[in-house]
Amino acid sequence: MRTLLLFFLLLPVFAISQHTLSVTVYNVPSSEGKVSVAMYDSASSFLKFEEVAKSGSTSAKEGMITLTFEDVPEGEYAIALFHDKNGNNALDTNWLGIPKEKVAFSKAKMRTFGPPKYEDCAFKITSDDKISIYF
Repeated sequence: MRTLLLFFLLLPVFAISQHTLSVTVYNVPSSEGKVSVAMYDSASSFLKFEEVAKSGSTSAKEGMITLTFEDVPEGEYAIALFHDKNGNNALDTNWLGIPKEKVAFSKAKMRTFGPPKYEDCAFKITSDDKISIYF
């Protein structure tokens, strides 16, 4: 009886696995400002600031930086990031909407006419993981 009770008490812990994702960003152009990272969990939320699944930022360091996300549930995600060179917490664009600051995505690059789609950037989390993104 005790074993059965313990099983049912621990079942939610095993059913909702939480993982750690380390994101290493290479080719950071300078140590000015910060690098801001956003994780999305669906195509409908992709690149919408108000629908970010997880986000974080760290001071920029020329060359390479690493951000770690804790408590990431299993699932499919896509990452978008930018080098907020002037630290104004916004992606600066020109009058056509083209970014003035460096942007990067998981598994994809900017297209000629706009950002990649969620499906191009998506990856699955099933355990603790590490990914690399290049500016």
